[in-house]
Amino acid sequence: VQLQASGGGSVQAGGSLRLSCAASGSIFSIYSMGWYRQAPGKQRELVAAITSGGMTNYTDSVKGRFTISRDNAKNTVYLQMNSLKPEDTAVYYCNQLPRVPWGKGTLVTVSS
Repeated sequence: VQLQASGGGSVQAGGSLRLSCAASGSIFSIYSMGWYRQAPGKQRELVAAITSGGMTNYTDSVKGRFTISRDNAKNTVYLQMNSLKPEDTAVYYCNQLPRVPWGKGTLVTVSS
């Protein structure tokens, strides 16, 4: 399985970004998918997940601000991030659930 995250960038607090993750090499539609992030000096954490049927779950710190979605026809999972805060600064990764080897992440930097 290959995973490629994209869409990161630098924004000011309160801004928005949309991340995309293209998956190849697996039957994408049958797996739950998750977005993770790793801030400098911190452990990687799961911030949002979506099941094959579209049910979603979020860590408390992003609830109401982030939205995970998927397009099975495109083998792609998205993360819409609104009302960004400096503490959202991290490298963001996607992965299947259960996890496979990590792909390349995308850096999100939020300035105050």
